[in-house]
Amino acid sequence: MSQALTEGVKYFITGIRLLPKPGIRAFVILPLLANLLVFSGMIYYGSSQFSDWMSGFMGSIPGWLSFLEYVLWPIFALTIAVAVFFLFTIVANLIAAPFNGLLAERIQQQHAPDSLPQTFGMKDWMMLVPRSLSRELQKIMYYLPRALLLLVLTFIPVINLITPILWFLFSAWMLAIQYCDFAADNQQISFKAMLRQLKDDWGGSLGLGICLSLAMLIPGVNLILMPAAVIAGSLLWCQRHAAEAEQQ
Repeated sequence: MSQALTEGVKYFITGIRLLPKPGIRAFVILPLLANLLVFSGMIYYGSSQFSDWMSGFMGSIPGWLSFLEYVLWPIFALTIAVAVFFLFTIVANLIAAPFNGLLAERIQQQHAPDSLPQTFGMKDWMMLVPRSLSRELQKIMYYLPRALLLLVLTFIPVINLITPILWFLFSAWMLAIQYCDFAADNQQISFKAMLRQLKDDWGGSLGLGICLSLAMLIPGVNLILMPAAVIAGSLLWCQRHAAEAEQQ
């Protein structure tokens, strides 16, 4: 896993370094604005609602179990923070999806041009937005039932002690899916086939996802995370999966 995480860091650092390059800058500005709006909304909504959520939850616990507040508070806080973050991330990704698809295509043109369709005409451009939104909805449908299961586990005594770890690993996995999928979609690889390939390379995929999860915690870096992650995920796909996908 340490080697996989190192690979994830390498891809992410490369993604950051490529952001100011000519031909890439144009695809960074709008996703950056979307990220600013999302994180502003996340901070405002989360801070205003957290106390109410916690008070309501503790009010449902019998008085003789009130001592559990000191145990449940950090668990509940982390769970709510992750859940709220992903709610807003879903919205940001829907807004930025078409631009991220174009950014991934630019990276593929530079690093794996043979993986792209030979022609990309006006009809393809017109279908880009609905296709990107459809792909995002597939990710949401994959995410929701698993997130709901984790949410249920959060309220089960004893099991909820490990749910923060499960949330973190699941979040890392979803980030790998999110940002590798743009290049896979450009290559016209189905969502299920893309998932299968990422699972076959579980270490590399999770390594990138863990790196992105940790990068979100760094002030300033989280604002450029989306375009840098698109580049990192596209590079990972090009170097580890594009050739394999071509053979399918």
